[in-house]
Amino acid sequence: MAYQENQTTRFSRSYKKLFKRELESVHTAMDTIVKKPEIGTEKLGDLSNLFVYKLKVGKTEWMLGYTFNSTKKIVTWHSIGQHENFYRDAKRNKQN
Repeated sequence: MAYQENQTTRFSRSYKKLFKRELESVHTAMDTIVKKPEIGTEKLGDLSNLFVYKLKVGKTEWMLGYTFNSTKKIVTWHSIGQHENFYRDAKRNKQN
């Protein structure tokens, strides 16, 4: 059974601003994660329980932050963006 998907409001705001070529790369990554959520890297410390999946959009490296609940089969998308300041923004958003 595939995982259901939820998104935070911050993720949806960032997602709406993406261009078509960026969306194609992001959708491919999201499909990969929904099939196997353990594929990302689990973060420690302040960002514990957050998984990060790295993807390429053109020549730049982007990151997709998510959490998942394996018993309820739910993946929640938290953040998306370029590597620069990704962790700082994810940490700030988690505190709010």
